[in-house]
Amino acid sequence: MDFSRRSFLASTALASAAFAAEPFKRHGAANLRLSLAAYSFRTFFRDQKTGTREVEKNAMDMHRFIDFCADHGCDGTELTSYFFKKPVTRDTLVALRRRAFLRGLEISGTAVGNNFSLPKGDARTAQIAYVKQWIDHAAVLGAPHIRVFAGREAKGVTRAQADQWAIECLRECCDYAAKHGIFLGIENHDSIGDAKSLISFVRAVDHPWFGVNLDSGNFRTANPYEDFAAAAPYAVNVQLKVEIKKAGKKIAADLPQFISLLEKSKYQGYVALEFEAAENPYQAIPPLLKKLTGLIG
Repeated sequence: MDFSRRSFLASTALASAAFAAEPFKRHGAANLRLSLAAYSFRTFFRDQKTGTREVEKNAMDMHRFIDFCADHGCDGTELTSYFFKKPVTRDTLVALRRRAFLRGLEISGTAVGNNFSLPKGDARTAQIAYVKQWIDHAAVLGAPHIRVFAGREAKGVTRAQADQWAIECLRECCDYAAKHGIFLGIENHDSIGDAKSLISFVRAVDHPWFGVNLDSGNFRTANPYEDFAAAAPYAVNVQLKVEIKKAGKKIAADLPQFISLLEKSKYQGYVALEFEAAENPYQAIPPLLKKLTGLIG
């Protein structure tokens, strides 16, 4: 029987047994800190996930990105893994950690583009090794969080089966991350488009070093703000976008409302602007960071 993701996670013994995972118990008031995701400058990095690209003007690299974050009032900097110069060496990571420290920034996290919706075999083993490698890299950087995906199922594979494989992989990687004191945060991405599915996934993995990488722009529901609010208590990182998806269209996001929802949930952690709109990020991001600084402050 081809169960939907929601049916699978709600009905199997695996999910039922794992419902012990509850929202994080945070004491005191909300404490939001501003970061910026390197993904915001994705078209300006010469180094890409699968190679290099030509950039004619205003090419970005990780050192320059750290400086940009510091120059525009951020508390942290999110160094997306895709844009590191290959191979990624310990010397490279140490130099970036030094640069961030001297600019008064914390490295709030990084992000990987994994696919865990795979059966046991060489491809799955390689994906697990890839994430574990970036856990090692994050430990050198001093980054406490890594954004991960569940992944996309292959043709002919049910989503229910793909979820089961992803849960197995995530548990193994969470055990490894725990040894380094690093959280893995699953994003509402690919097939996870609503809060109920997202929370069910967290409960199914059921690990103290696992939570939600809460992306404000990726909910595909009638009211993304409701889903955002429902998932916020499970968040270990927040990525804030300036657009949301509603009725299949992108519309401007209500940033004050998102910040208000985080405050109501008593979220304590980083809010990383992840700019994906069409405008030039060099021009569009500074006023957005200034606005978010006012909202958070």
